[in-house]
Amino acid sequence: MTQLHNKRTAPTAVQLFDELFQEFPAFWGRDMKNAANHPATNIHETKDGFHIELMVPGRAKEDFQIDLDKNMLTIRFEKKESVEQTDVKTVRREFAIESFKRSFTLGEKVNIEGIQAKYENGLLSLWLPKQEVSTTVKQINIQ
Repeated sequence: MTQLHNKRTAPTAVQLFDELFQEFPAFWGRDMKNAANHPATNIHETKDGFHIELMVPGRAKEDFQIDLDKNMLTIRFEKKESVEQTDVKTVRREFAIESFKRSFTLGEKVNIEGIQAKYENGLLSLWLPKQEVSTTVKQINIQ
């Protein structure tokens, strides 16, 4: 079981997969606006850590804010309002870059000091290395 899960999804990859395919037909009928505001995200787990990838083309790395508060990793993008030129009339607008906020709960397996992020070719990639988790059992004496 992974120690990393998105607040919007199930805690394990298996549950996420099951949820996606069990709810797929119903998803189209509800809350499409919220889904459109969240970038497509992949989470991969290896023996060394977790890779999070967000597909966010058309932005600059300076546009993102990544915060870690206790065990909550939050990725934000705030849309900057652009001033339209008065001498140009837009006939059709299909490009839509919206603000978003994604949060992920990190478990004790993640080494928070080693987290790295990179933005390249429209893909925001985060590397969350794993750390050894103590599994020793401690006996507590009763006084």
